[in-house]
Amino acid sequence: MDIARLQMITTLVGVGLITAAGLSGAALVAGELRTRAIRRARFNNSPLVGLAAPPSPRSALFEEVRKLGQKAAISDPSQISELRMRLTRAGFHGRDAAILYLGARAGALAIATLGAILLMPMALKGGGPMPALMAGGLAALALWGPDQVLSHRRKGRELEYVDGFPDLLDLLVASVEAGLSLDAAVSRVSDELIRRYPTLAVHLRLLTLELRAGKSRKEAWAGFADRLGIDDARALATMLRQAEDMGTSLGDTLSIFSADMRMKRMLRAEEKALALPVKMTVPLIIFIFPCLLGVLLLPAVFRLMKVFAHM
Repeated sequence: MDIARLQMITTLVGVGLITAAGLSGAALVAGELRTRAIRRARFNNSPLVGLAAPPSPRSALFEEVRKLGQKAAISDPSQISELRMRLTRAGFHGRDAAILYLGARAGALAIATLGAILLMPMALKGGGPMPALMAGGLAALALWGPDQVLSHRRKGRELEYVDGFPDLLDLLVASVEAGLSLDAAVSRVSDELIRRYPTLAVHLRLLTLELRAGKSRKEAWAGFADRLGIDDARALATMLRQAEDMGTSLGDTLSIFSADMRMKRMLRAEEKALALPVKMTVPLIIFIFPCLLGVLLLPAVFRLMKVFAHM
């Protein structure tokens, strides 16, 4: 028996074993889901006609991801609080967001491992570097893909927070100077900002709910700053805490802080405007300068070629 035939047999046996394992796992999952559906129906006193219909594929997938996440959380419970804060800053406020994230990450690793196993026979056959590169790409995507998604969402929201914070402070100053309390001003401002800065308005509504639930103002504003994750929010929480401890005027304090925020936004705009010529240097050199050089030199080159042709 030659080596090619042996590799083919090994590949077929491996694919068959993997397929059998997948079908067995699917059968076990389907049986477990069916049993749970029957128990749930009996508990709810709803009669079943014949065999119980299995749940939808979306709910079944959701439950499997939840199970994987719970196992990962049990194996490493120290990372749950930090992960929950990262997910909150990325816009995932659900109660089970951390569990679902861990489950999705574990599922991605399992899919990447299965893909690497399936690509291994192709690499052993001498299929070139492509199978190895594909396996490495799957592994990198499973390891760093979820973190990159969270980082991208967090950066986009932080830009919205930084842009909307001066407007938030201006509206707070106007509301407080009009006679509203700080808590009522926050509720009013969240209604005003919902169209322009919807994500920031959601955090303001969470702050309002915490204050209505009886949480102290210091803890509520500190949690608000932690959820936003920007320096301006931390500075505002510190300023409000100091103003409350020292008994200073809240309207004057907010006015000074609002003017400072507007000045910072203007400085950021000026910084971007001053950095624009430096950023445009490379595109000008690569794209525009050759065209300009061609427009200036081509007539002279054409005339020289015409002169030399008549000589």
